[in-house]
Amino acid sequence: MKSRYSGKAWDRHFLPRLTTLETKAIPKESALVVLPVGAVEQHGPHMPVFTDTLIGEGFLTEAFEQLPDDAPVWLLPPLPFGKSNEHLNHAGTISLSATTLMAVLTDISSSLKRSGFRKLLLFNTHGGNSDLLNMMAREIRIATGMDVFRLDPGALQLGEGMITEEEKRVGIHAGDTETSVVMALQRTWVNDTLAPKEMPNFPKSSFLQLKSKAFAWITDDISETGIAGDATLATPDKGNAMLMLGGKLLAEAMLEMAAFDMTSLRAQKSTALT
Repeated sequence: MKSRYSGKAWDRHFLPRLTTLETKAIPKESALVVLPVGAVEQHGPHMPVFTDTLIGEGFLTEAFEQLPDDAPVWLLPPLPFGKSNEHLNHAGTISLSATTLMAVLTDISSSLKRSGFRKLLLFNTHGGNSDLLNMMAREIRIATGMDVFRLDPGALQLGEGMITEEEKRVGIHAGDTETSVVMALQRTWVNDTLAPKEMPNFPKSSFLQLKSKAFAWITDDISETGIAGDATLATPDKGNAMLMLGGKLLAEAMLEMAAFDMTSLRAQKSTALT
């Protein structure tokens, strides 16, 4: 893997690296700007509070390595703080309020619009941001007219064949998947001797499952250690495999988004026979 701020993501596609004249000269019709949104929040006794933001940087660094050099995709610095108030009872968590995060996203998107950009991807690596970002994507679309896309690594099914069925069902925080990826990115940032296993005890009811979002919860409702998953199964090799696959799929997604024409969604009108 490339180190931070090296590789194509940062050498060729990092938007703030450009001058104002270079930014102005970018053809805006198909230019996709990527805003990573992460978090600084507890990830159990074994992982750094920077985990979500680090994971986002790792996936994007790998994805840009797989893009053509001339791909019209531009990377912004990650927004490291998110809506993490479900973790505020745990030291090290730094959370923005919903209204603050909404205001920040509004200001960033309006600034991009003033620079002429027309396409924005909100790339999210913290589950607690998801609902707000889904809502804000449409708000930004309405306010600016930009095409706004959303993508989370969790939607890419990166652990297929590598994690247990139980981990797939309830392993949403600091478990096998996230720990493996951080091991691959920054091996010394993970304390293996403290890696726990804690699986939330959700009822068998199909209406009360974690991922159905049928009820509101905070971390202390579902976990004593601050994790939901089995971090004891994590390995750097699994993390590298997830990063490679995630980078490939993310690169494909970004190219499709850059080429996407919103007007193509309109149904073709048939001509009445005379």
